[in-house]
Amino acid sequence: MAPKYSLIILLTVSALFCNAQEKLTDNIFHKKLPNGLEILVVEDHSVPLATVVLSFKAGAFTEPDDMNGLTFLYMSMLGMGNKDYLNQQDLSYHAGGLGMGLRNSITADEYATTYFTLPAANFVKGLNFMNSAVRYPKMDGDELEKAKEIFSNHQSETESNPYSVLGDSIRKHLWGSLYSRKNPTGNLAVVNTATPVMLDVIKKRYFYPNNAIMIVGGDVAHEVVFKEVETIYGDWAPLLFNPFTKWPIPNFEPLKKSTYTIVESKQALVPYIEIYWQGPDTRNDIAATYTADVFSDIINQNSSKLNKALIQSGLASTIHINYLTCKYVGPISLVVVPNPNKIKECVAEIKRQIELMDSDDYFTIEQIETAKRMLEIKKIREEEITTNYVHTLSFWWTAASINYTLGYNDNLKKVTKDELKRYVDKYIKNRPYCAGLLINPELRAQSNADSFFK
Repeated sequence: MAPKYSLIILLTVSALFCNAQEKLTDNIFHKKLPNGLEILVVEDHSVPLATVVLSFKAGAFTEPDDMNGLTFLYMSMLGMGNKDYLNQQDLSYHAGGLGMGLRNSITADEYATTYFTLPAANFVKGLNFMNSAVRYPKMDGDELEKAKEIFSNHQSETESNPYSVLGDSIRKHLWGSLYSRKNPTGNLAVVNTATPVMLDVIKKRYFYPNNAIMIVGGDVAHEVVFKEVETIYGDWAPLLFNPFTKWPIPNFEPLKKSTYTIVESKQALVPYIEIYWQGPDTRNDIAATYTADVFSDIINQNSSKLNKALIQSGLASTIHINYLTCKYVGPISLVVVPNPNKIKECVAEIKRQIELMDSDDYFTIEQIETAKRMLEIKKIREEEITTNYVHTLSFWWTAASINYTLGYNDNLKKVTKDELKRYVDKYIKNRPYCAGLLINPELRAQSNADSFFK
């Protein structure tokens, strides 16, 4: 009998631990329910509004080719009716009655989220509204066809945008056979053949409390939020196994060689260049994710060597480098708008600058410290608008952890010049990349653009 009693004690202690509250900052509080649902509360009593975000570790990264787009479609269906609201029209009518000025769903590479903002006085009614949508979606066949039509129209708009076509072409080269796992909008052919049964597969894999976080920000008291969320969501049954063990996320293969793509469009009044590398992620090289942000901010400064070499010389009008933090390989992207009369010279200079980026004098101490300070200020500004900040916290919960963002500024301070040089050597210089050029047909012919990257 002893082992049985030990197990009961262990489960009881575990439940008590999950119910414990944790104060993360002066106004951010955390709690985990026994069913695994995490709750984060950001108190901000400056405006009588509350924003509720429910996010799941789901999205494109969970989707093989034959499921690409089903998470996006499933999230769309959360607004198409449930056990309490007949259809989209009925649901929207009652949302308006609650004063929801903003209600939407987002599907990204590594998370799927549904959210709304409403008067704080209606906060509890909002929790019940979301509970009906997320736990008891209707998945009506007629409403599904409407969602497919909306998806198709969205895809048509995307495909008519030449910048989107270029980016998509590059990403297909960058991610290879795992492209679908970096394509959150999905595959139209897959979506058009989707059925309620197929969407139910998505729900049963990833939409559970122990794969979710609820973030509430605004004019609320954390004790009240914890109590009401547990009352409404406490009986939500958890998944009894780890979906990422049963359906593991495959490793993205490193690029073996650089590739190039050219997209022609008469809409391209000026040429446009994008270059992508595979960067670090929070699973394998978390320190480099902070370095990547500092590096990007340095390059984007007016005083940077790349800026002087391209913009101040007249070879380009715009440059911008960015890194997207991910749990599964974050992309590094460089955007350049070249001088139409000097595209070849611009591309050659880009390549020359990449070779110099690990030089000891490529960054000054002043540029490094300026970058850290600007990133710190950016983060402080993000925290000022709670309606937006809750989404930032949701992103970091999936890409890394809440502690990652709370300790962000402290980790920025640890970035040194040597680490910047190592980052360049590991992820950029002499590393395969995917490059793309958007150009109109006449300029392509005049400039012999096909030879630029070779």
